[in-house]
Amino acid sequence: MPDEFLIAKELHKSFSEIKAVNGVSFSINRGEIFGLLGPNGAGKTTTIRMLATVLQPDSGEVTIGGYSTHQNAPKARSLIGVCPQDLALYEELSAIDNLVFFGRMSGLDGKEAKEQADINLRLMGLEDRAKGKIAKFSGGMKRRINLAVALMGTPEMLFLDEPTVGIDPQSRNSIYEVIENLRDKGMTILYTTHYMEEASRLCKRVAIIDGGQMIAMDTPTALKSQIGDPDKITLEDVFLHYTGRSLRD
Repeated sequence: MPDEFLIAKELHKSFSEIKAVNGVSFSINRGEIFGLLGPNGAGKTTTIRMLATVLQPDSGEVTIGGYSTHQNAPKARSLIGVCPQDLALYEELSAIDNLVFFGRMSGLDGKEAKEQADINLRLMGLEDRAKGKIAKFSGGMKRRINLAVALMGTPEMLFLDEPTVGIDPQSRNSIYEVIENLRDKGMTILYTTHYMEEASRLCKRVAIIDGGQMIAMDTPTALKSQIGDPDKITLEDVFLHYTGRSLRD
């Protein structure tokens, strides 16, 4: 039987009269890359913020690694690393100083933070730029450092929110390889993206959320089979089939 690492049950969240999330339920198995896809305003970000203990749901519950985010949020939070879409880096600090700072914030002592920073810089292929200022880095390098920061404190699960947005194909492929390596070592990953080819390549299962509700969830191949020949249908076709073609601004 799969080992469910994250379990979300009947999550609800409203802002004034707006029902942002309306009964979302799903689970992610240990060592799985699970894709959460949805158009702008679909409820994806609100769901992630509840899972990451940033927002308290109006109702429903989340369990991470066996710990309830309601009853034991600090312990659940200690198991996750978050790589936000917006870069969370200090531009005037070096790469190594950013990693050490965030490592100390996660509870590591100075020696542990430096050791993990060195390991994560090597993982990202940036050990030779350790002392370079973030302000001088390319977009792809900043994205890799952003991911390295999420790994400080050795989390068991990563929340990756569009980690490759706006970067060149070489940098994107490098991040893919890092993520696949982390998965192979047992990391559990929640992955959001607007690049459907990313979800097809990386995710064992994907869920599509729209209007605050889960409207489809399965493997990419199974979802494609629901609307046609899986060898001819793309995941983008599936996404548009379920969410429509109208613009979401």
